[in-house]
Amino acid sequence: MLSCAALASQRLSPIKACKNICKSNFTVPIPQLILASTSPYRRELLIRLQIPFEVCAPATDETPLPDEIPAVTAERLAVAKAHAVLERYPDALIIGSDQVAYCGTQRFSKPGSRDKARAQLRSLSGHVVVFHTGLCLLNSRNGRTHVRGVATEVRFRELADAEIERYLDKEDALNCAGSARSEGLGVSLLEWMKSDDPTALVGLPLIALAEMLRAEGFALP
Repeated sequence: MLSCAALASQRLSPIKACKNICKSNFTVPIPQLILASTSPYRRELLIRLQIPFEVCAPATDETPLPDEIPAVTAERLAVAKAHAVLERYPDALIIGSDQVAYCGTQRFSKPGSRDKARAQLRSLSGHVVVFHTGLCLLNSRNGRTHVRGVATEVRFRELADAEIERYLDKEDALNCAGSARSEGLGVSLLEWMKSDDPTALVGLPLIALAEMLRAEGFALP
């Protein structure tokens, strides 16, 4: 049987008791995760992190500003897309992403038609194109914003017209900047690629995003 002195020694001081209560009962919940994009490719990539999320379409004007360099355009639009859904999600972590493809001074957007896709691939044949992916993670609770740009250099093979036509017959590339869907048959058009993040070329740099999410309290893995 414990003595009164022993029992007293086992009691927590008011300060320690308060600390224990705070740790066990007052943990700040992690905000909801929102992907501000309608891209099925970005959605498929984000699923790989095994974190529940919602998708919301941002209404954003993607027109480049006068004399704006491609890297700045991509990062500015990534931030704009996150802010475009801010009012709908005041207590969330919002992901915005945008990609600009360019070769020299020429930009390559989503072709939208077979004729434009054919023209893009003929223009890119034998050349190096840069895909600059802008990424933003916005904490709408406090306005904290993480922004990163990830560049991917890609060299296209010398493409014969017959190869281009066979590719366009088999691959739906009309919704891909530069018309080369690298996660599909488009990889066969390439000679090499260089990037710090292999997922950046598809449109959502997961290495950079995972770092941002850890900074906001997510445990990854």
